[in-house]
Amino acid sequence: MKVLLATEKPFAAAAVGGIQKIIEKAGHELVRLEKYTDKSQLLEAVADVDAMIIRSDKVTAEVVQAAKQLKLVVRAGAGYDNVDLHACTERGIVVMNTPGQNANAVAELAIGLMIYMSRNCFNPGTGCELSGKRLGIIGFGNIGQLIARKAVALGMEVLVKTDEIKEKHNRWEHTFSYDKLYESCDFVSVNIPATPLTKGSIKYEFLTQMPKGGCLINTARKELVCEEGLMRALTDRPDLKFATDVAPSCIAELKEKFGNRVFATPKKMGAETAEANVHAGLAAAHQIVNFFEIGCVKFQVNK
Repeated sequence: MKVLLATEKPFAAAAVGGIQKIIEKAGHELVRLEKYTDKSQLLEAVADVDAMIIRSDKVTAEVVQAAKQLKLVVRAGAGYDNVDLHACTERGIVVMNTPGQNANAVAELAIGLMIYMSRNCFNPGTGCELSGKRLGIIGFGNIGQLIARKAVALGMEVLVKTDEIKEKHNRWEHTFSYDKLYESCDFVSVNIPATPLTKGSIKYEFLTQMPKGGCLINTARKELVCEEGLMRALTDRPDLKFATDVAPSCIAELKEKFGNRVFATPKKMGAETAEANVHAGLAAAHQIVNFFEIGCVKFQVNK
């Protein structure tokens, strides 16, 4: 089988070497399209491949149409909103992600953003400590659970919505409503995928329920936060703060109006660690091998 590694933003050399070793050891061919600058290059590269590994690269309906032999797309990471699932499903193409491989990197970033905001973005002045504060977690999957464990180690209390807790016996405080979560928590961390149901779900009515000095942390997708509602909330509540790994479209206006109460990373940094880079790449390669050898579709997202 022919496997395409299509990465506009390439993996680290160690990850690429590991991917190649796994793919070739299984008897498949690996071809690489890295640092490409035009969509036409991707359309040409997918023409005769059976599987592909991507990062934030977009697999659109046009790409699917050009990939006549494509059977499998693996997104090295948790999110997969850069893949047209409908187009893939119509063609019978399996789409997978690699859940958990980037989780620790994102969780550490979320904690780092909380510290950064609580200490006035490291500017002079009296800040506050995380110990003794309450953290609400929206999305209690791999990332949310890791954030919870790290927060508890720092002396924080953790609150999770009841229906998101999967463990039969758990140690987390829980609530039946998002209203209660927001009004009870000094920090709220968002860790859910962007879907038709979740887009715009972080809105004014929730944000303005937070306690004095409350801070929203978003390391997921920018579409989750209603930008108009965020702007209104920060205006009406001069004590609220917002830190994000995915800059909203109105970030320039937010920074101009609210200064250090708003922070956005220059680019998405959640998975930008050497370890996450390697873990996600190798996981993607193993999933491709298992798919062709034993038909494993454990991490399929377009069922």
